[in-house]
This record gives sequence, C-alpha cells and structure tokens, in this order.
Amino acid sequence: MDLLHSQLAALQQKLSFVATDPIDWKFYVQAFSWGVTLFESYLLLRQYPLYSKTSPPEVLAHHFDAAAFTKSQNYGKDKAKFSLVTGLFKQALDSVMLHYGLYAFAWDMGGRTIAYFGYGSEYEISQSLAFAIVLFIISSLPSIPLSAYQTFVLEEKHGFNKTTPMLFVTDLLKSWAIGFVIGMPFLAAFLYVFGWAGDRFVPWLMAFLLAFQIMMVIIYPTVIQPLFNKLSPLKEGELRTRTESLASKLKFPLTHLYEIDGSKRSSHSNAYFFGLPWSKHIVIFDTLIKESKPDEVEAVLAHELGHWYYMHPTKLLCVSQVHIFTILAMFPAFLHAPQFLRAFDFSEAVSVRPPTIVAFLLFQMILSPLEAVIGIALNFLSRQFEWQADRFACEIEERLSDPEMKDMGERLSRALITLHVKNLSTLWVDWLYSAYHHSHPTLTERLKALQAFQSKRDGAAKKEL
Repeated sequence: MDLLHSQLAALQQKLSFVATDPIDWKFYVQAFSWGVTLFESYLLLRQYPLYSKTSPPEVLAHHFDAAAFTKSQNYGKDKAKFSLVTGLFKQALDSVMLHYGLYAFAWDMGGRTIAYFGYGSEYEISQSLAFAIVLFIISSLPSIPLSAYQTFVLEEKHGFNKTTPMLFVTDLLKSWAIGFVIGMPFLAAFLYVFGWAGDRFVPWLMAFLLAFQIMMVIIYPTVIQPLFNKLSPLKEGELRTRTESLASKLKFPLTHLYEIDGSKRSSHSNAYFFGLPWSKHIVIFDTLIKESKPDEVEAVLAHELGHWYYMHPTKLLCVSQVHIFTILAMFPAFLHAPQFLRAFDFSEAVSVRPPTIVAFLLFQMILSPLEAVIGIALNFLSRQFEWQADRFACEIEERLSDPEMKDMGERLSRALITLHVKNLSTLWVDWLYSAYHHSHPTLTERLKALQAFQSKRDGAAKKEL
C-alpha cells in the first residue's frame, strides 16, 4: 500500500502545474467539449449519405425485401437528423451554462438552500447534495421536450412507440425518484470516503465503487426494473425446455428464466442475463419471443451464454476498474488547485477549499477528449467479445457433443437478420462512425464471420473423414 501511495504522490508531483501555471481551464473545456461534439457531428455527416442507398449490402440482398430496406433507411435517416440536432443543442446548452457560471450559481444556490434549514458551508456534503439537485433540475428540464419528441414523433412515426403520455410522465417521475433515492446516498457516501481517507482515498474509493457496482447488479433487476417492466416466469413450452436444457449442458447457474413485457413501451427486442457468479437470471423480451422461432431464440441465448463462458462481463469490469483508477489517480492535482475553480467563476472563498463534487465534475469535463478515445478502445474490445460469443454459438455442437446443435450458427444468422428487420437497424454503416459509436459489429460483419466460422468447421469435418 505504501508503494502505491508513493507512486500516486509522484504522479501528483508531475501534475503540479495544475496549481501553479496560469491556465484558462474554462477555455480548454469549451474547446474540448465542442471539439468532441463537432467530431461526432462530422461522423453523422459521414454516415448520412449511406441512408440514400437503394439496395442492401450484397450479403444481405436475399434477406431484406425492398419495403423493409426502405423502412430501415428512412428510420436511420430520421435518427441521424435527430442526433445531429440534439447533439448540437445539448452542447450549446452546456456551453452557455459554462460561460455564464451556472455551476458556481448552482453551488451558491445549494448553500442558500441548506442555510434555510440552519446549516452552514462547513456542511460540505449537505451543500453538495443540494448542488447536485439544483444542477440536475437546470440541466434536465430542457431535455424533456427532446425526449418527448423522440418517443412520440420519431419512434411513433416508424411504428416502435408503445408508450402513452401517462406512461411517459410516470416513467420520468419514477426515474427521478430512483435517482434521488439511490443517487443521494451514493453521492453522500462517495464524498464521505473522500473526506475520511484524505489524500489516500484512491484504494478506498475504488473498493467503495466496486461494492456499489456489485450491489447494483443485485438491486437493479430485483427492485428497479420491476418498477418499469413486468418480469414473469417464462411459460412452459419448447422455448423454456430448450433454454433450460442449454443452460444445464453448459453448467450455467440458471436460477430464474423470465419474459419481460418490453412491448409495453417499444417494439424493439433483445435478450440478456444478469446475476452473481453462482446465481444467474435470463430475461427474454416478449417481442423477441413473438418475432422469432424457439430454435432461433435458443441461438441468441447461446450467444449470450458465450459471453458468460468467456467471462466477458468480468473482464469488462476489470477494464473499468483500471479506467476508474486512472481517473482517481489524477484527480488530487485538480482538487488541490484553487485557481482551477477560479477559472470557472467560483468565488475566492470557495476556491480556497475546492468542494470535492465541484472539482470532480469540472475535472471530468477536462477529460472529455480522453474519454472519447477510451470509448473507441472499449468499443473495439466489446466487438472482439461479440465475435467470440458468435463463434461460441457456432462451435457449441463440438463443446456439447450434441448433433442437434449443428446448425446453431445458421439459426443465429436467421435470428440476427430477424432482429435487424424488426428493429429497422442500419445496414450500411461508415467504418469510422461504427468504430466510435458501436459496441457490436455490424450485421454484415457478423454474418460474414458466422459464414467463415461455419466454413472452417465444415472443412475440418471433411478432413477428419
């Protein structure tokens, strides 16, 4: 532990310029954030012309009729326009908030709020919670019309929306309430660990964040998700029999098998698993069950169990810990730099002892270009995992010595095509746009890979003969 702290101290020494050099941090944040937004807009402009193509990629030509392809192109075009406008609007809003010192205003409002109840500025955690609420209100209200437009205009236009206005409002209020019930205690504990551990907060805070992540794995599906969707035990039948048999053969610790009423809000479909290492739960969207045959859904689940087999969620968790450690290791240099806050219009009295939450929020803004690059790297890693899970599904016959699963790759291909047709997913994708935005390979890439896996297996089988 002493070695860790000595290395962290050496890093802080290298970052000491943050507290000494006259740097216009507000300008850099504005430049960085606009740089990221304009780059994302550029990617959308690269992608947009592909929505004007009149036929699907050759590998998909036999799977998409003209009507389905046209619908997919129109949906992609409308989503691109919406993303471009909302991206620029949100960035302009953030830029205005930064330029006119709304973060400093929110901190002062937080102080006035707790002062009303008889608390002073020495109660930093209380003022931080009030600051978070004020900032949340200021930043969230302008986004409500955009969310409503996306749901009731864009998604409605293309036949996906199942949300009623009452359900929209109810979901919004529920999400705010959950954010308050979980977010406020989390933030208070987060700040308490900072204050308690002092300059040696990094390992303690990482342990706290890891414990919170594990806790959310338990709480989200059992407490939070049922507030929005109904999870019912999957009915007896072919799909349940196939799923339980597959899980048993792979020694997947299946505890519950659920069907979720995703159709309550949208026509999009999916399937996933969650849980602790010794107790897993599989959730299948009712839309997926309705649109695909049981053997195709089984193939989708074989892919998902491939993620479990190769411990992809655990590996991603480990990568996230490295990411978090890097951020926390650099943060003290900004926490102990009064002029850092002064650059964002905070008073000298506040800047002398920078509030942890404010310094951390502004520090996150500084990191926006780095986070964009890290996002690309994580997408690359995620795509490798997706290909590995696809291959697992193709090779499941050999793993289980079960000839009935010989065509699992073909079934998975059919299921992926069905999902893309029903979800009106984009078929033509610019490579740079995909690298930045997509955690999954495109459908064309996955089908080609599945065909290559199958050809390799067939070739190996002929050699054995």
